[in-house]
Amino acid sequence: MLKFNLGDRKRNCAGVSRRTALRLGACGLIGGLTLPRIMELQAQAAGGKVKAKSCIFLFLEGGPPHQDMWDPKPEAPPEIRGPFSAISTNVPGTFVTDQLPLCSKMADKYTIVRSHSHRDNGHSTGYHYVMTGRRANFADGDTPVPNNPFYPSIGSVASRELGPRGALPAYINLPHPMAGGGPGFYGPEHAPFVIEADPTQPDFEVKDLQPAGRLSAERLTTRQRLLAGIDQLERSRNSGQAQVMSKYYEKAYNLIASPEAKKAFDLHAESDKTRDAYGRNQLGQCALLARRLVEGGCRFVGVDAPGWDVHFNCFPSLKNDLIPYADRAFSALVTDLEQRGLLDETLVIMMGEMGRTPRINARAGRDHWSMAQTIVFAGGGIIPGQVIGATDSQAAAPTTEPVTVSDFLRTVSVLMGINPDRQYQGPLGRPIAIVDGGKEIKGLA
Repeated sequence: MLKFNLGDRKRNCAGVSRRTALRLGACGLIGGLTLPRIMELQAQAAGGKVKAKSCIFLFLEGGPPHQDMWDPKPEAPPEIRGPFSAISTNVPGTFVTDQLPLCSKMADKYTIVRSHSHRDNGHSTGYHYVMTGRRANFADGDTPVPNNPFYPSIGSVASRELGPRGALPAYINLPHPMAGGGPGFYGPEHAPFVIEADPTQPDFEVKDLQPAGRLSAERLTTRQRLLAGIDQLERSRNSGQAQVMSKYYEKAYNLIASPEAKKAFDLHAESDKTRDAYGRNQLGQCALLARRLVEGGCRFVGVDAPGWDVHFNCFPSLKNDLIPYADRAFSALVTDLEQRGLLDETLVIMMGEMGRTPRINARAGRDHWSMAQTIVFAGGGIIPGQVIGATDSQAAAPTTEPVTVSDFLRTVSVLMGINPDRQYQGPLGRPIAIVDGGKEIKGLA
């Protein structure tokens, strides 16, 4: 995984740390740059007219409480419904909680799926499941990142099937690597490009995109050509870790040499008005940067937004920090994409690895609950202004047909023009489909 690493960080109750990973400084990059094998990039249409050229995946890591956001239960007792009230949206008959005032005014631009359900209550294992569609073969807890060495993530699938549309990598994670977001057996050429930096900081920039020592473009090109010739001579022996590094160097060199890439990462080019509209917080500024990245040709941007593991005294943080940030970021992103004429071709998804328990616990929090949760979709060919599915009076389980993880991944694949039934040979020589079963979410598109 190619990343710019600014340190480790604890993420949730499982104690997951963000591992220090390979840092590709520009001096080291240029000193060892080689020409890798040519990447095979194919676009496979799943049938029908493809609308989603890109996807922005806002992942609320830890498990957002669906009943305190998108699936209010105003008639339930206080220990179930919590302190928040239900409010009307601009779509008659659709309600959200009063913590989503901005999203409530634009419910005609997105669709709420309330019946998502699975049976993995772990953070790292649930993250793995949602991103890959396969159950993790490890126990929940402190696992390496990425935690999917075998099965590829949906972002890596988009990278392999669709490829980049410009100078930017096809698949990017920010401001952390997504725990289940690795390439699996697809290999390093489909790993996410990760920028571990906080875009809320005044001095935010991707410093490593600048060659060390202010190398001129001519010297940079000369070194690349020289090393390309060496790589050609060593091609037959360039395998294993050397081949992995070659892939990383290729991605890094392409970024260093690309004015378009530098432009896409330049958040300072945005007006204060636009930055304020998204929110001057990490999720908001990452959502804004994600918009710039899809404009620059990135196929899949995964935004990892931690902090949602609300086991105790959760309502002050939900009210003051978590939900307002998500409300502002999602509403601003969808509105901005629409105003720029990009919403129809950009699929926006917001969800987490699980929901939260129906009943508030003795510590004034909500615990893990994967049996019921909500996914919010916008753009990319979906039919907006809907509520699909429903849960019972306590938001504990779907009362309509559950939407499974495989259903979710199959739907995303089809919306992006990817054939979910396409198979590749895995490391053990067995064919592995992009999506393991499932069906498209009925009525979404």
